[in-house]
Parts: sequence; C-alpha cells; structure tokens
Amino acid sequence: MTPAIDVHDLTRRFGTFTAVDAISFHVDDGEVFGFLGANGAGKTTAIKMLIGLLSPTSGRASVAGFDVLTQAEEVRRRIGYMSQRFSLYDDLTVRENIALYGGIYGLTDAEIRERGNALIDELKLGGAADELVSALPLGWKQKLAFSVAMLHQPAVVFLDEPTGGVDPITRRQFWEMIYAAAARGTTVFVTTHYLDEAEYCDRVSIMVDGRIAAMGTPVELKSEFGVRTLDELFVRLARPEVASGPLPGVRAEG
Repeated sequence: MTPAIDVHDLTRRFGTFTAVDAISFHVDDGEVFGFLGANGAGKTTAIKMLIGLLSPTSGRASVAGFDVLTQAEEVRRRIGYMSQRFSLYDDLTVRENIALYGGIYGLTDAEIRERGNALIDELKLGGAADELVSALPLGWKQKLAFSVAMLHQPAVVFLDEPTGGVDPITRRQFWEMIYAAAARGTTVFVTTHYLDEAEYCDRVSIMVDGRIAAMGTPVELKSEFGVRTLDELFVRLARPEVASGPLPGVRAEG
C-alpha cells in the first residue's frame, strides 16, 4: 500500500543555505505523526513543500498518493491544514467561516449546510454559531479551526502547533479530536512544542539543522537513546550545549 506521506531525500536550499537536507520518511494511513524540531530546524519549510506551497530543490515526496511537485493542486484538494497563527477569520461568524472554507474546499451548498450543522452540534456551539469568531475563547477557536480543516474529510491533515496557548483541559480535548480523526482513517501530521504531547503520537521525528536526527515510536526512542522522556531527548539532540552526558549515534529512516 502507498503511504499517506512518502518522502525521499527531500531537500530545499535558499541560495547557499540548506533549510531541509535530504530528509526521508513515510507516514501510514491513519497514523498520528509528530514532526518535532527547534525553531529554525526546517520544520516549516518541510511542511510547505508537503502541502504544495514550496517546490523542493531536489528529492521527491507524495501526499495522499500525489506528487507534491507535479500534482500540487491534487495534493491541496486532499489535505486539511491548520495554522496556529491564521486559520479563521475573526471578523466573520462561526457559520460564515464554515461556509467560506466549505466553498474553498469545493463542497456543495448542501454539503456545507449538512456538515456545518453537524460540526456546530458536535462542538456544542449552537448558541454561538452566529457570533463573530473573535468573541470565542482561544480554546474554542482552536477546536473550531481543526473541525473546519476536517470539513471536506481530507486524507491527510497538517496541524502546526495546534494547541499553542490553550489550557491543559482544552489540550486534552483537542487530542481526543485528533484520535477520533485518526480512527476514521485520516492521517494526522502534527508539530508541537509541548513534548508531553509528542508522547501521544504513534511515531515522532526530531529535526536538527535541516536533518532528521531521530525517528520512531516514543517508547522506541526513549529506549534507544537511554532517556526517560522525549523532552530530555529533544534537548540533548537540539541543544547539546545545555545537555549533560553523551548520547548514542542518531539514526534516520532511509
């Protein structure tokens, strides 16, 4: 079977600077895959290539069975994307945001009404459906943004730090939504700065200086590198100057 995401030696250079350096990995259908790395490690550049917003310098990748370089439009039709910085329009109501994104995703008016009403009911936002999104608490905005990104039932959804700034209860509820999406067969590709959240992923990768420095299940990685938590592993890989003790050699999937 073709993986939901299949990446081979994907590289992006900006002049003489290599932002993403020949990374290779795959993500299976319905998998929750954590894509970790410090600021500047190359995560955002890699994601932009995977969602068809940036062309690779070399290498290849497919998402939902389509080549990100030659079939970028097909890729965009089959993915959802939630950005921490911009996902919803604050000056539109909840219902208007749903209608707007439903139209962008190519849903019919009937599908937008049906799925929009189901979304509002599921999130218990009936009383706020006609209020401006700007009036919603951050946690509700984030859950709504995720649900809107799933409105067209994408094969793969990319979540860029989806729980940034929300309280622990909302974070737990958000991850319940992620698990529900994965159980329905959607592949979830998520970045997070909360290393405890990385423990919830089926597998994780850690990028350092444009390369994948480690990859595996949380249990495998902790065992392989002799650490108690992913937080400890992350610090020792990404910030070796502040870590104590040597770390065994790293590996990446080829």
